[in-house]
Amino acid sequence: MKVIKSKIKNFPWLYWIYLFIVLTAWFAYMKANDLFYILDENIAIIITMVFGSFIAGSSPEGSASIAYPIFTLYLDIMPDVARNFAFAIQSIGMTSASIFILNKKIKVDWNYIIYVTIGGLFGLVLGTYFFIPLVKPMVAKLIFVSLWLSFGIILYFEHRDQSRIIKDYIINIRQRDILYLLILGLVGGCISSLFGTGINIFTFCFMVIYYNVNEKVATPSSIIIMTIETIFGFFLHAVVIRDMTPATYNMWLSCIPIVVFFAPLGTFIMNKLSNKHFSHFLYFIFIIQYVGAMFVIRPGLGYSLLSVGIIVCGIVFFRILSKNKKVII
Repeated sequence: MKVIKSKIKNFPWLYWIYLFIVLTAWFAYMKANDLFYILDENIAIIITMVFGSFIAGSSPEGSASIAYPIFTLYLDIMPDVARNFAFAIQSIGMTSASIFILNKKIKVDWNYIIYVTIGGLFGLVLGTYFFIPLVKPMVAKLIFVSLWLSFGIILYFEHRDQSRIIKDYIINIRQRDILYLLILGLVGGCISSLFGTGINIFTFCFMVIYYNVNEKVATPSSIIIMTIETIFGFFLHAVVIRDMTPATYNMWLSCIPIVVFFAPLGTFIMNKLSNKHFSHFLYFIFIIQYVGAMFVIRPGLGYSLLSVGIIVCGIVFFRILSKNKKVII
């Protein structure tokens, strides 16, 4: 009897209620407007989002980290459409993952979430109105995948350090730490304004290397941050700027039943992995993301050298950050 009560208590009721509401509303809307034909038209996008939403729920990478380069360079979808789709679909998928995280009481760091989110919302607005016209998205993507790869390399060596002490949250948070988190959120928000994702992985790197926060705590925390960011981004583009195209909405409708399931599935599996296996999973994602970006972008000699230079600089930067990490008292 106690076992049954425990299972009932730990059952993610809120997530399943959310799933039922979303799928019921989706089916009713699709049937009322006779839109089921768009599923065939967007089959490549649906398949992409199976993997994208799983990655979004299981790692500090949003689904746009997978979808954006495939959409823009393989499926010939315009960068602004791909970005707006990322905000739209993540508002469903990452919300379902966040509800699952909260419902299952998975550990998160609320200081990290609160202060980075505040900075991130300002950064998203700043990036949307001032930075987007100035930056070539694919060049920026090349820079970021190179930087994340360098982070993965340093993280690998961090895990080989037997003296490394990991914590479930920022220890003895001070005003200086709050300022760091606000600034990180601001920069991360600007990155997200370009791709529909970025604040999660950008701040995750700092949390893990500088603050020694457990990856399995930093990851669900970053998912909640990206959820808030993406809902605001969707609202900004759909209601304020109004640059969501009919094609974007059709892509969104096609993928809703996929992401509402696969994002929390990724979270569930992530939570079951040991720290060691989860770290290996992150290494795999960083490598695949980099190799995939190189394959899709096919950079010339100049951009290839730029990528190598960024990886080297990133390794140096994260190594310095690691050597000067916050002292745990």
